[in-house]
Amino acid sequence: MIAVDNGVNVQALLDARDVLTGAPEAAQFTWRASAKWENGVRSTTTVRDFFGLGQEQSHKTESVFSADHPAVFAAEDNGITPIEYLLVGLASCLTAGVASVAQNRGIQLRSVESTVEGKHDIRGILGVDSDVRNGYTDITVKFAIDADASKEDIEALVAQSQKRSAVFDALTNPTNVTVELA
Repeated sequence: MIAVDNGVNVQALLDARDVLTGAPEAAQFTWRASAKWENGVRSTTTVRDFFGLGQEQSHKTESVFSADHPAVFAAEDNGITPIEYLLVGLASCLTAGVASVAQNRGIQLRSVESTVEGKHDIRGILGVDSDVRNGYTDITVKFAIDADASKEDIEALVAQSQKRSAVFDALTNPTNVTVELA
């Protein structure tokens, strides 16, 4: 068998799965993001700390994300819209899943590109029509994958990535969201 290197440490993932099977409490993670209003409809969100494996954890570095709206919404366009961040999360999660599944199945990847498009009728968020929902009406993900595998094997990579994607799950299944004042 030819050694496959897609840059994913599958053995560490499998070892973690084995450990967490016997310690489900350690698998309870809390991810955090903190946003601050800047001006107009612009905000800056930081991500650094999270809880997992029974204790507080930190990423190596703090990540900062700017959100704004484009000029067509009478804004300054100093960042992508919050709803576009959903597309970023979905594309990133599914693409990472493809790499992980390929590594685990011994499939060498040469390239993976995903394009995610969300259809959005903005009449809802503008209050033009109360029958129009505020969010996406449809999201399409298209993959272009070059790998040492058959079309069927590549389709199976994408299917397994979708099955294990936390972001895909959060978007396609009801998630309890509570909004409250601090």
